[in-house]
Amino acid sequence: MKFFLFLIFASFSVSAQQAILTKAPDTTSQIIFTTYYAKKFEGRKTTSGERYRGAKFTAAHRTLPFGTMITVRNIVSGKTVTVRVNDRGPFSKKFSLDLSQSAAKALGIYRLGYARVEISYPRLK
Repeated sequence: MKFFLFLIFASFSVSAQQAILTKAPDTTSQIIFTTYYAKKFEGRKTTSGERYRGAKFTAAHRTLPFGTMITVRNIVSGKTVTVRVNDRGPFSKKFSLDLSQSAAKALGIYRLGYARVEISYPRLK
């Protein structure tokens, strides 16, 4: 019986060590409201200088550096997309993120207009 308990303890300690070794990099998570770009912005220049394309998975955020990859999860449906920050905005108190149309469709919020989502991104140093 002691040997059996020892095996269970040993296997648990090995799996705990593996969990520590495979730890994800430091990330920041927030729950926010998001919306998406209107069709009239297609082809216009973003703050970063590139043109907005609704088919690409991009986003606008007020403070995150350009190029930051954000994982966005729809809290209601559980759908997840990864977008790249390439613009500034939205400049309202309610919304913190503007998604491209394709990202909004992939999350299932295109018809709704806005949604409460969880975002996560690498911790800024």
